[in-house]
Amino acid sequence: MNNPQGPEMPSILYAVGFSPWKRRSLRAFLPGTRLHFIEHIDSAPPHSSLLLWGNSDIGGQEERKVVRVEDGFLRSVGLGADLIPPVSYVFDHSGLYYDPRRPSDLEILLQHFEMDSDLLARAQWLRKHIVTQGLTKYNVGGVTWRRPPHARHVILVPGQVESDASILLGCASIRTNMQLLRQVRAQHPDSYLVYKPHPDVVARLRRPGADEEEAPGYCDEVVTDVSMHALLEAVDAVHVLTSSTGFEALLRAKPVTCHGVPFYSGWGLTDDRISVARRSRRRSLDELVAAVLILYPRYLHPLTKTLCKPEEAIAGLGALRRRARDHRTTLWRKGFRMVLRHVVGVR
Repeated sequence: MNNPQGPEMPSILYAVGFSPWKRRSLRAFLPGTRLHFIEHIDSAPPHSSLLLWGNSDIGGQEERKVVRVEDGFLRSVGLGADLIPPVSYVFDHSGLYYDPRRPSDLEILLQHFEMDSDLLARAQWLRKHIVTQGLTKYNVGGVTWRRPPHARHVILVPGQVESDASILLGCASIRTNMQLLRQVRAQHPDSYLVYKPHPDVVARLRRPGADEEEAPGYCDEVVTDVSMHALLEAVDAVHVLTSSTGFEALLRAKPVTCHGVPFYSGWGLTDDRISVARRSRRRSLDELVAAVLILYPRYLHPLTKTLCKPEEAIAGLGALRRRARDHRTTLWRKGFRMVLRHVVGVR
């Protein structure tokens, strides 16, 4: 499933601090690994290998082998914060794709891995089918969006959860949604700016960003329950901090300006306001897609719940989306969100 030249998963992993609902998915993604779920790193035997979620601190135990896991870039039909199980995970032995302070397995692939014509043909197929089926990371939002007939140049600014590690680790002077929106407005005073708050914020599963209620004063339109695919198809350009929306925009041949350091910046495909000296290689779009969607993640088929190729995962996501009766939040989901906010709090 992963890069054949990449590191193999350890046969035994001590998974630290994972909630019960994530454990079932992890076992499905790692059928060849014996997983021991523990609450604290100190409970793992000496010299054992650890599995950690995201950028979790290892508590000064740098001598241990550590594998970090995060959601992949095609995740689900529905929000992760709604406890919808993932279709893809990434397992990184070097760092994490959203932490530019050190190389991740993804960055190493893009900087060094030689890709053959068969791999690039797969990447091109994936890219075209993702766009044709209108797939994005979460595949939420069912309302279409009409581009204003008078707008000559439309820019999309996607909001992020400001406590997200990719902002904390990958941004410099501009670190909030409103700082980004103000900057884009100042640089493009005559453009039609569309601001889309993060879906977790819209669902009240995460807190709004600082001063985010001021967004209407700096853009021409705020949209919420619109699919990201519909927006990306209609706009002319995208400005991001570190949002994966920028990668989805590249798939649709839209110009992307990065005010932070996302995983897809630095390879010659984006207008980058912050550079990373390590990322010196120029990559084509299909090379980026090959690394990001084929070599780096693992996929679990959304219907059979077994490991599969990305082509099969995309077909499964498309089937789930087509089978959905609509994309509006049902009453039971709204009730579930209220309970979830009470139990785990809004972060």
